[in-house]
Amino acid sequence: MKLGIVGLPNVGKSTLFNAITKAGAECANYPFCTIEPNVGVVAVPDERLEKLAPLYNSKRIVPTAIEFVDIAGLVKGASKGEGLGNKFLSHIRKVDAIVHVVRALEDDNITHVESGVDTKRDIDIINLELSLADLESVQKKMDRIKNHAKSGDKKYQAEYELLEKIYAHLSSEKPLRTLPLSDEEKALAKSFFLLTGKPIIYVANISEKEVADPYSLPNIKKVAEIAKAEGAEVISLCAKIEEELAQLSDEDRKMFMQDLGIKESGLDLLVKACYRLLGLISFLTANENEVRAWTVVKGTKAPQAAGKVHSDFERGFIRAEVIEAEALFECGSMAAAREKGKVRSEGKDYIVQDGDVILFRFNA
Repeated sequence: MKLGIVGLPNVGKSTLFNAITKAGAECANYPFCTIEPNVGVVAVPDERLEKLAPLYNSKRIVPTAIEFVDIAGLVKGASKGEGLGNKFLSHIRKVDAIVHVVRALEDDNITHVESGVDTKRDIDIINLELSLADLESVQKKMDRIKNHAKSGDKKYQAEYELLEKIYAHLSSEKPLRTLPLSDEEKALAKSFFLLTGKPIIYVANISEKEVADPYSLPNIKKVAEIAKAEGAEVISLCAKIEEELAQLSDEDRKMFMQDLGIKESGLDLLVKACYRLLGLISFLTANENEVRAWTVVKGTKAPQAAGKVHSDFERGFIRAEVIEAEALFECGSMAAAREKGKVRSEGKDYIVQDGDVILFRFNA
């Protein structure tokens, strides 16, 4: 899973990236500090792994991971190549989802590329630039297949009609993700690789003084209204605090969060939101060598989940021995869980659930 962190220059993208990846991306108070995208792979926090390891005397814990890409700041005219526009847009095309960081904090010491803080205006700037870039892409696709569509080829006719529909929607300055489409149209639209069709999470960067009650702030309410209209999520965090938390030990981090009244770190909030956004879950495997989390899309059946572990597991799938993690923790061991009848034997049609601890049986 690759997530692109985007936003106007100086909104806190690189500060947030540093905090969640501890990768030390360059961060300074001037536009275009980030030129080439910084990339960091982040382990997904999962307390279940920590509880599972002692039950198996496992030698190591292997969490699943998310790749974050810190992309250069966008400005007006990016769709026409202004700033680092063309490079910026090409990097966005490569990610699975967008994390749109919006500056909601007032600070005269931090340069703003526009005239002061206005979350709606800033979001509109980026959405418009991405829509304009998509309009150009759609027009080129329409020009390319127009003659094929006119010839009566049903495949190209369906494609051309959908492109016309998308073009009209984008022309009204609305992102593709807000256009109601059938399942067939969604699948076809995905093949166009349009920027505004990517799922999005809005992250409002607030000040340290505002972390206790951020959603009452006018600037946050504006972000929430936009997110609701797009069927997206919004989370608020203080990128500076997240950066400080990243430098602390686990014990000190918990104490610091308690003092600030923060229940979950920004990384935890962001990861959970990303999983919901992309419809992902994690199942677990465990033995004396390792306990590991594996990410799959909701609705994945047991053989396909087995294939995530090893292709041989899917080819020779016989059955899956399954127990919910919480049930296993209550029993205290797999042996006790078996005695209590908590371990189920599931076949090829079983749909894997989040938190399942699974042992796959297969023919080599």
